[in-house]
Amino acid sequence: MAHFAKVVDSKVVQVIVAEPEFFNTFVDSSPGAWIQTSYNTHGGVHANGGTPLRKNYAGIGYSYDAGRDAFIPQKPFASWTLNDIHGTKKQVIGLN
Repeated sequence: MAHFAKVVDSKVVQVIVAEPEFFNTFVDSSPGAWIQTSYNTHGGVHANGGTPLRKNYAGIGYSYDAGRDAFIPQKPFASWTLNDIHGTKKQVIGLN
């Protein structure tokens, strides 16, 4: 089984578990796209030593950046910035 995220206007609105073949016959007329995500990928690293997929496992509310081909979590605080290598947010130290 695989995981897929429904992305609408670059935001993840749903995540499902399905066989990839499911999408060969699945008809979805709603806006957006289904993009595969890996439950074992976080911070650009695959937990089982495999190939990481799209930097992070998609969660509802995450952004999908097509240029980076990455699922990006929401900022926990406005001052945090994107760690482009890992696709995660990091705290900026020394901001006043």
